[in-house]
This record gives sequence, structure tokens and C-alpha cells, in this order.
Amino acid sequence: MSKTPIPLTAPDLSQFARNLTRQLRNQAEPPSHLSVMNMLARATGFRNYQHMKAAHAAHERLAKEPCSQAADFRLVERTLNQFDSEGRLTQWPSRRPVQELCLWSFWSVLPSATLLHEKQVNALLDAAHLFGDAAILRRSLVGLGLVTRKRDGSDYLRQEKRPPVEAREVIRRVKARRKTSAAPDRAA
Repeated sequence: MSKTPIPLTAPDLSQFARNLTRQLRNQAEPPSHLSVMNMLARATGFRNYQHMKAAHAAHERLAKEPCSQAADFRLVERTLNQFDSEGRLTQWPSRRPVQELCLWSFWSVLPSATLLHEKQVNALLDAAHLFGDAAILRRSLVGLGLVTRKRDGSDYLRQEKRPPVEAREVIRRVKARRKTSAAPDRAA
């Protein structure tokens, strides 16, 4: 049985070396093959080798294009499964990491540097989800620090932040779904 090669990429070689050295210092005797693979995976930002392997497999399923940064593509895949073919969230996910990536997709829908009233925010959010609960989305966006609002809830403002690599991937793919679903409408 042949093994599937798993590429090892590190966004910062210096940090990678530091992480690996720190792990090697804690070893009393030479580490086993599996221990070394787990150390390498942790040094690049994964929990362990299995986590890295699952992320790579998900990345392969999602696209054949290489990624310059280590990303958890398994989490991206789980998040994308929450959206329909038109880029709308079908239900509120139960897992917090998936919720957070979903919220980044809603953050991307809100216009930057624009004060919005609650009704405007609701309209934008309602167009991007199917379960009819804009309030949980608004509260969660505020709770995650992606949006600020006045105490009375009248004005909302998107906070400009750089999304994590997984969130950028989700945003890109959800926007592509929305464009694909909107294209036939323009031709009609």
C-alpha cells in the first residue's frame, strides 16, 4: 500500500525551528518516528500529525491549488458544508470554531466604514442565511468583535480586521457560490 505524501509548509521558518527545538529539548531519549511526525506537525501549527493529515486531505478535496500558509482545511470543509449552493447558511452550527468561520462570511457581507441601522444589518444578514434568526448573528458578530454597535442597538459598524487564513478561504468560496447563483439572474 503506497502512502500519500503530505507536504510540510511553514509560514515562518524561524518560528518553526523554535517550536521544534522546544519540543526536542523535552525528550529524554531519541523520539520515535511517530513522535517526530507529531513534533513537525505541531511546529507548523497543527495539533498533531493526524490533524495535519486530515487538513491536507480536506484541502485536496476542496482544490488542487497549493496554499502558502498552513490552514486547517478540514475545518474549512466542515464550515462550507453549512452553506447551500447559493452561499446561504442553512442552520446555526453547534461547534464554536465552525460558528466563528461562518461569522467571518457574514462580516464580509457588511460594507466597511459604513454605519448601518439594525434593519439594514438584518436585511444583509437575512439574504445570507436561511434559518431566520438575524438576532443571533448580530449578537455573535458583536461578541466576536467583528462588529460594534451602540448601546441601544441602533447603529452597527463593521470592524476592519484581517481574517485568519481559514476564514479567508471560507469567505472566498462562499462569495464564489453567491456569484455563481446570481449569474443566471442577470441573464434572465
